[in-house]
Amino acid sequence: MINPALDIAAWRERLAGLGRIQVPDVLQPEAAERLHQCLADEVPWTLAIRDRDGARTLEHARYRGMSGGEVDALLAGAADAAGQTGDAAFRFAYDSYMMVRAYQEGRDPGLLLHRVLELFNSPDYLAFARALAGDTGIRRINAQATRYRRGHFLRYHTDIDSHEGRRFAYVLNLTRRWQADWGGLLQFIDGEGRIVDTFQPRWNSMSVFAVPTGHAVSLVAPWAEEERLAITGWWLG
Repeated sequence: MINPALDIAAWRERLAGLGRIQVPDVLQPEAAERLHQCLADEVPWTLAIRDRDGARTLEHARYRGMSGGEVDALLAGAADAAGQTGDAAFRFAYDSYMMVRAYQEGRDPGLLLHRVLELFNSPDYLAFARALAGDTGIRRINAQATRYRRGHFLRYHTDIDSHEGRRFAYVLNLTRRWQADWGGLLQFIDGEGRIVDTFQPRWNSMSVFAVPTGHAVSLVAPWAEEERLAITGWWLG
């Protein structure tokens, strides 16, 4: 699955120096194409959202049955953080498929994402993650599939979690083409609120960054012509 031509040592050195990298051509071409097909056509998406009522997930059947106006109202409610500070300002709205939960519950048998999760936690892939990160303490990998469409976003956060043992975050980008002014950009933000780097979703690339790191996914514009497809999660200790 992983491109054997990757210079893992060079990328590990860059990650150690900057705390973040975006590795191009990370998958073998056939694997990237098949994963794109799965995300584009086969995943029963849910809506992950956090608004004034807190974080929740709209299950596939309910989400699919909602009108465009109902979905727009939800997105507007999630974006309405005027006057909020701190944790109350952390809002998000994007399509999600929680791979670990679905796997544990035995949902959607035959979906390729179950095999992907198994692969991510195989000895060979864990060895790849440890080598790229320079961290022998990585023990397992979790994952969710994500789809950002018009009006979707993920506000500033650091990914820090005192219980899960997150060491590095990753985003496996599977969008064929993406223009910068469509939004959906992974933006790295320092302690003073300044954007210090931006990763555009690029076909068959993987963004990796240390936890904690301040970051956000910018609002997807109403003129975006594609869906931002990815598999994302954390390398855990």
